[in-house]
Amino acid sequence: MKEILRGYFDIAGRLPLATEVTDGSGNAVELGDAFEQTLALISAANSAGNTLRLIGNGGSAGIASHMSVDFLKRGGMRASALNDASMLTCLGNDLGYEEVFAHQLSLHSRSGDVLFAISSSGQSPNILKGCEVAREGGAEVVTFSGFEANNSLRGLGRLNFYVASLEYGFVELTHMALLSALV
Repeated sequence: MKEILRGYFDIAGRLPLATEVTDGSGNAVELGDAFEQTLALISAANSAGNTLRLIGNGGSAGIASHMSVDFLKRGGMRASALNDASMLTCLGNDLGYEEVFAHQLSLHSRSGDVLFAISSSGQSPNILKGCEVAREGGAEVVTFSGFEANNSLRGLGRLNFYVASLEYGFVELTHMALLSALV
């Protein structure tokens, strides 16, 4: 058991600093520089009275909720996760699940806001549509993905944080660590 735990925590401990970041053109960005740029984006948004919005499905929705509280409480920023159960089931029923974030962002997002889009696979249609709507409305998008290096989400952000793992647990744990470090 000790070796299993050591192996698990060796991987979990290595992944945050091994996170790959690219800009909107696909160019590599050093992790420290990406953090500085992301902090500048959310600081500028907050100073201008704008909002940080977070979206995700499943475990990533849990991360979005948790981190919206941390950015609000500890980071002193306007932040909200768009995953209220009643809202999701209403919009999913009426418009289809692919629209649950896009519709909310079309109503709430404004120019100067920042969207953090979190998806382990980087392939969730509702996350991808949410990013498109946010960008069309003038919001800055920062993505957090994993699994395949060429996932669809990875190219949609001004900055794109990518965790090179095919395991949900490692990807989600790393996303949480990265976002906690940003707070």
